[in-house]
Amino acid sequence: MAVKVYVLLAMLVFAGVVTPIAYAELLGGILGTVLSVKGIVPCSIGGNSSTTSVFPNAGVQLRCASSVLGSTTTDNNGAFSIVGLLPLVFNLLGCNVVVTTPLVSCNASLPSTGSLTAVLKPVVSNLGILLDIVPGVFSLVPNIN
Repeated sequence: MAVKVYVLLAMLVFAGVVTPIAYAELLGGILGTVLSVKGIVPCSIGGNSSTTSVFPNAGVQLRCASSVLGSTTTDNNGAFSIVGLLPLVFNLLGCNVVVTTPLVSCNASLPSTGSLTAVLKPVVSNLGILLDIVPGVFSLVPNIN
């Protein structure tokens, strides 16, 4: 009987030591993962960059709630990438890609006020692994005064 108690006690101690190590390794793997948000900004409202012209040299910000987590400028092809995001630093809910350059800089027939904004979408593998984060459809959000 005493041997069973010691074996049970040894198993509990082992589990108590190994479990935190496993969680620490898992957490370290998550924290060590660096994500990016990348996409192409169209030169249109509600448009898709594959069917419309693109918005070169546009300022782009990643905003979550009222915080700006990153910013960049699109290249000549309208492409942008905001890198260096830790997954536990932000939640996709409440995060948007916001174009800070006025639309008239891209096309004079577009509105001079408001900003192009897109909600973030995760790209997930069949195994449920987060592969990428991309903007959804860009729409015009009026300026709030």
